[in-house]
Amino acid sequence: MVIGEVVVDIMIPLLMSRIIDVGIQNRDVGYVARVGGLMVLCALVALAFGALSGRFAAVASMGFARNVRQKLFYKIQDFSFANMDRFSTASLVTRLTTDVTNTQMAYMMCIRMLVRAPIMLICATAMTISINARLAMIFFVAIPVLGTVLYLIATRAYPRFQAMLTKYDGLNARVEEGLIAIRVVKAFVRHEYEEEKFEKEADALRAAQKRAEKLVILNMPAMQLTMYACIISILWFGGNMIVGGVMGTGELMSFISYVTQILMSLMMLSMVFVNLVLSRASVRRITEVLDETPDIDDSAADPGAKLEDGSIEFKDVSFSYSHRPDNLTLQHINLSIKSGETIGIIGGTGSAKTTLVQLIPRLYDIDGGELLVGGRDIKEYPLEALRDGVAMVLQKNVLFSGTIADNLRWGDGQATGEQLRAACLAADADGFVSSFPDGYETDLGQGGVNVSGGQKQRLCIARALLKKPRIVILDDSTSAVDTATDSRIRGALRTQLAGTTTIIIAQRITSVMDADRIVVLDDGRISAVGTHDELMKTSEIYREVYESQQKGVA
Repeated sequence: MVIGEVVVDIMIPLLMSRIIDVGIQNRDVGYVARVGGLMVLCALVALAFGALSGRFAAVASMGFARNVRQKLFYKIQDFSFANMDRFSTASLVTRLTTDVTNTQMAYMMCIRMLVRAPIMLICATAMTISINARLAMIFFVAIPVLGTVLYLIATRAYPRFQAMLTKYDGLNARVEEGLIAIRVVKAFVRHEYEEEKFEKEADALRAAQKRAEKLVILNMPAMQLTMYACIISILWFGGNMIVGGVMGTGELMSFISYVTQILMSLMMLSMVFVNLVLSRASVRRITEVLDETPDIDDSAADPGAKLEDGSIEFKDVSFSYSHRPDNLTLQHINLSIKSGETIGIIGGTGSAKTTLVQLIPRLYDIDGGELLVGGRDIKEYPLEALRDGVAMVLQKNVLFSGTIADNLRWGDGQATGEQLRAACLAADADGFVSSFPDGYETDLGQGGVNVSGGQKQRLCIARALLKKPRIVILDDSTSAVDTATDSRIRGALRTQLAGTTTIIIAQRITSVMDADRIVVLDDGRISAVGTHDELMKTSEIYREVYESQQKGVA
């Protein structure tokens, strides 16, 4: 469509010169009318070609952006926690939105302007040479000058646009944090402080934008200076040629039309050029995500491996978030857990309790030792099979937009209403769910804003129970409920999870004292393992925690 539009546009100045030099010169009204009608037809055909090319370009660019966003999102889904740690959430959001939009605009300009402009430039230049080769030499002086200016702008603008997009990340991070924590901001009356931080980020972004833009805006003045200098030169030299009888008036007019087309083509190229400078920085940021290699790879796993039982064995396991042997988060962990056993884990803040359990579903890969689940090394399982057999209720409870039933069915997509209710009964959630007017069809809103922290925890426990896993990990998942509710949940779990390996991380000793065994962690090492009674005799850390909590109760 673009090529068709260009070919027809090239014919119009030629027809105009025929009208002036033949029709008007010979006073042939019929010729003028025929050629004029042909010009109108050419204009209409060019309009149709242009409209169709615009529509196709829009469809193609929208599809391109959709495919890039989809590829990015699917890639992020394959990231391990370690990969996610390398990119901030705000940066990934910017890459999925602003960077893809910049790339989409560049793509649309490329498939239209970057096709139209070179063809128009070549065809129009060929026509000017055919009309008057001497006059066409003006372009061969102007184009190298313009090319040098554009090259200098591009090489200096690219790093500035990179810096600008980094500032976008900072602004998005500030907005995201402020919106997520809006209740805390209001509770502490810190809106002025948050506004100051936002203004600081916004000002930094504006300064980076101005620094980048003030360089690329030199492009248009350079183009206009070149265009007007060419037109003035052509009018001067062409006028002299007409006076000397070397050139016809119609030829000069068509020559100027072709000059306009050439210069418009150059302006289009410069616009594409500026857009490509901006989009180049965005493309680099997109490809950083696409080229990121997931830390956890299950390509060498046995495709038929399934989790047969819930036994877990840590053999001299060490782990570091930075993968540095001199900065280990977990150090030489040796622990054997039988299938169906209930294990409590307790320890101070920063003792790596959550880190320890995150290794079981392979959210992170260990740096040393061996971790067996169901009697096999976890690297022998496909990730989907391993994680399907492990249910986790994380420290930070996450619910999604939709109904309560929709959220519960994350555990089992085919669960019936009775199964949903049974899971909620075990998690002590059925009472408050049934109290809602719409019951299990109650819309939770974004992130579950319609329920309290304790209600979120109980819904997340019910969701995990619906999964019917071999291993259940409860990471401080009853911290927001009262002790009576905690006791009821633990009693129900003992019934519901009979035969399932259960790992309970808790701050309250009452939450784990009935476990088969309790693991005491201290600074990334196992300090002691045993029952409540055994630890009261042998573990000073456990005894101190227990006594301090009992004093609190007293």
